Amino acid sequence: MLTLLLSLPVVLAAGPTAAGTPSVRAPDTGRVQVQMEHVDFHVDQTAVLHIRYLRGELLPTSQGSPPYFDDKGSFVLSIDSARIGISAAALSDVLNRYTFAYAGSPLRGLTVTVEEGRLKQSGVMRGVSFTILADLLATPQGELRLHPTSIKAAGLPVGGLMKFFGLQLQQLVDVKRARGVRLDHNDFVLAPAQMLPPPIVQGRLAAVEVRDSEIVQVFAPRSGAAAPALVPPDTNATSYMYFRGGVLRFGSLTMSGANLQLVGTHARGPFEFFLDRYTAQLAAGYIRTTSQGAVVAYLPNYRDTPALLASGGSPRRAAAVPRL
Repeated sequence: MLTLLLSLPVVLAAGPTAAGTPSVRAPDTGRVQVQMEHVDFHVDQTAVLHIRYLRGELLPTSQGSPPYFDDKGSFVLSIDSARIGISAAALSDVLNRYTFAYAGSPLRGLTVTVEEGRLKQSGVMRGVSFTILADLLATPQGELRLHPTSIKAAGLPVGGLMKFFGLQLQQLVDVKRARGVRLDHNDFVLAPAQMLPPPIVQGRLAAVEVRDSEIVQVFAPRSGAAAPALVPPDTNATSYMYFRGGVLRFGSLTMSGANLQLVGTHARGPFEFFLDRYTAQLAAGYIRTTSQGAVVAYLPNYRDTPALLASGGSPRRAAAVPRL
């Protein structure tokens, strides 16, 4: 039954939804439009991006081949506008496991924390422990500039020594092979989208907010107004991912004129989604279709999925979930 429902080609005309709200047709670009609200998107098993809101589209990387969930290299997530947070601990994981995870990397054991509105980086550089306290700023080019206000090596301030010997950080640290990082004099310049593993993400970073618990990145259109918000089939859902228009593949299934909403069933908090394990989440969830042919899948959080599969159960269908 699951395969039958998902394999139905969907072409949804503009009209009232089940909740009586006019639906918004995806722009006729031939691309899959994307909208997310309150989603914890797993980069891997532990590193998570906290997506408050995201509006964008999936761009295929090969002509004639639509985006395919099972191949993260088959599409690019192009962000029009978004608010995305990452915790200091998750940023540490990304730096260690992806950005500087190459043979001969000069930086090891990186730990990022937030201290009075600044980022504090600790680690080992060429065998010597260091600590950098830095301001984090968004550049006009849409990058993040990490400007050190204090640098210590082996517990001793080194800014004065570097100035005395005429040295700059870029003379001490070679980051040519690092992903999404370059050095500009004594500043680290980060391209956030390039630091992450696939799928590739692109978008213009407009601002950054450093909070006690996380770093929030604000993306905005490069020019003109933001893309209009889409109205998903289940308008009561507060934590979801919605894909509309174009052609979308997942597993052995293809949706033409995609109209797919993935809704988290967890009673509290965001919808925790892991693309690498999405089939397990689908298997532990359940699906409904609207009278207009849209497919809405209600899925448990990623961390709840193994227990549900082991017990042979499925998420409890709360009374708050509407009939579509």
